Amino acid sequence: MSEVVGSHDLLFVTLDTLRYDVAAELAAAGRIPHLARHLPGGVWEKRHAPGSFTYASHQAMFAGFLPTPATPGPHPRLFAARFAGSETTAERTFVFDTPDLVSGLAKEGYRTVCIGGVGFFNLRGPLGSVLPGMFQEAHWEPEFGVPSPTSFEAQVARAEEVVAALPAEQRLFLFVNVSALHQPNWFHTPGATRDAGDSRATHAAALEYVDAHIGRLFAAASSRRRTFAIVCSDHGTAYGDDGYTGHRLGHESVWTVPYAHFFLEPGAVR
Repeated sequence: MSEVVGSHDLLFVTLDTLRYDVAAELAAAGRIPHLARHLPGGVWEKRHAPGSFTYASHQAMFAGFLPTPATPGPHPRLFAARFAGSETTAERTFVFDTPDLVSGLAKEGYRTVCIGGVGFFNLRGPLGSVLPGMFQEAHWEPEFGVPSPTSFEAQVARAEEVVAALPAEQRLFLFVNVSALHQPNWFHTPGATRDAGDSRATHAAALEYVDAHIGRLFAAASSRRRTFAIVCSDHGTAYGDDGYTGHRLGHESVWTVPYAHFFLEPGAVR
């Protein structure tokens, strides 16, 4: 990353609330072809989230603590703030001297842009402004939020507008928080009803919906130069697992998340 930063554009996508097991099953079954073609070996890497809900996890990730590989470490990190005694800062880590990665990249000349999704990015109050407030430019509309059945399409359209408006020479750090996986997600299953509610199956259907449109996001992000992409979940969620429902709790379905990073070549397939 010490060589990538400064020469590449950067795309960071959090598939908010996506469970690892659902993501892995859909990749293996060929149900998310647009994502799978970019996953190393066609599979997600199993990792542990740095937090059990959106706010905590993103605070950690924006400080350089991405989900940790689910194997014994230590594991060198891609990004790290400079501080004495770090055991995961390696020679190839991009080290920044600011409080967070976003401002660290801005210091390197990047235009930092956030396209929010869930409520912690809605800019509608002090709490919903903390995370997007780290960025030079932040976008959120009700159409991007969790109740919208077309949320990701709206987010992708905004990303395309953002990229198109940038000067060709301007490097970009684009962050997109995808809200579609978060409950409510029942409306992503044809014929489903609000009364039936959300389930592991509707969660999977939401991922298929995201996959159908993510090629446009990849194409926009890599339209100007080679782009380094990170796609992962910030935490999972429980659908009755061992009696648990939801997240912000300590259960395997919450702590275990899918992760991938890869390069997007200019003119990436839509």
